Amino acid sequence: MLFGVIMYLRHIQPMRRAFGKLLAMLLVSASFASASATLLLEEPYGRMGYFTATGHAAVYLSGVCADTPLLLRRCAPGETGVVLSRYDGVGGYDWVAIPLIPYLYAVERPEDVPLFADAKMAFFLRDRYRRKYLENIAPDAKNGEAPGGNWYQLVGSSYDRTIYGFEIATTPEQDEALIRKYNSSGNDSHFHLLSNNCADFAKHVFNFYYPKSLHRSMVSDIGITTPKQIAKMLIRFGDRHPELQFSRLIISQVPGSMPRSSTVHGVVESFFTSKKYIVPSVVVSPIFAGCVAAVYVGTGAGHFEPARNAMVFVVGGDPERPLGREDRRAYQQELKHFLAGAYPEKPGHNADKPWKRLLSRAKTGVDAQGRPVLQLEVGDSRVQIGVAADNVLDGTAPPELERQLLEARLQSELGRKTFQLVSETEIARDWELLQKASDMPPAARSPQGAENTRGNRP
Repeated sequence: MLFGVIMYLRHIQPMRRAFGKLLAMLLVSASFASASATLLLEEPYGRMGYFTATGHAAVYLSGVCADTPLLLRRCAPGETGVVLSRYDGVGGYDWVAIPLIPYLYAVERPEDVPLFADAKMAFFLRDRYRRKYLENIAPDAKNGEAPGGNWYQLVGSSYDRTIYGFEIATTPEQDEALIRKYNSSGNDSHFHLLSNNCADFAKHVFNFYYPKSLHRSMVSDIGITTPKQIAKMLIRFGDRHPELQFSRLIISQVPGSMPRSSTVHGVVESFFTSKKYIVPSVVVSPIFAGCVAAVYVGTGAGHFEPARNAMVFVVGGDPERPLGREDRRAYQQELKHFLAGAYPEKPGHNADKPWKRLLSRAKTGVDAQGRPVLQLEVGDSRVQIGVAADNVLDGTAPPELERQLLEARLQSELGRKTFQLVSETEIARDWELLQKASDMPPAARSPQGAENTRGNRP
């Protein structure tokens, strides 16, 4: 019944929706149609986000793949390219190449991406990938556990932050030239936060493809290259060169209990918009604070909208237009009615909180197909629940646990700050999964893979 109502609401305005899908298909055909270079502007998070808010920059090359994380080659048919990124303290290397799906989600297949993640799940998937592919770059610590350092930022970036992509077309000849250059050049780290950071690396890659296309700002960033400045320059370059088929993309942070990332800023903007910096400055030196304000206003630093006209990245599919406001309201209303019926004793039930509490007590693992699962103690029994779309209904957990996972994901997807970052395809899939979890009797459960769970080690 619930899914039938949703399907009805989704087709109230078929002509409007058909036109929207046609437009999306046209936009998609112009994007990812051939080889391309995409600047990944990654929002800040955690302690670095608190102090600087400049975020991270990396480059996704759809026509370039890698035999190892340190050896590039042309992609074979069906391969999806690599992300090149620079981090300090990663095996002494200047750059590392990681395939797109592992870079975003720390899994190798789109169907293995978890629907909801916490810090334990993110670490488990990252360490599992590291042990399989990155031992030479980030070897085990002496006690056999995962090492310290920034290696973890090479995989599973979407667990920590939302990412914006800015794409321009490249040619096979340009890709070949870049492969020759990076394979033959020394790959020794010379990272410097102020003069040779991640944004400098991205700038050099794009300037190799299109010389003098990107540069730092001596005013708004006081001469430091920042991810936001590089993104703004690439947008302007794309506007001047429509033949390069410039397009934008949003890669949403995975729903979960991990803190949400924050808005990316430039150097002066970070200082001006942060009370912990600007308020003491006003007290100590009003003239200096006034100069900062003048630079901020004069450069228009706060007017940048990375999500403007952006398509939404769909794992394993083509980019789509973001979920519209009307559709969001319809889905929100139906979720509200569903939760009211499922939890009549808890008006305004927040599905996020109970699932987060369950996550905190769960153990992570994978099933027989390598898809992520959670093990939970329910009464005197240990049960298993899949956390990917392909296995969420295949475990031995009670139906209410599956419902709670899907309720928490949908509530996160339809939140006030996130609805423009999700696609209708994923929302509709999650509604269908919730309907199946609600209708499936316990006797229909399959114990598939329960005995094959590997626990906290790969």
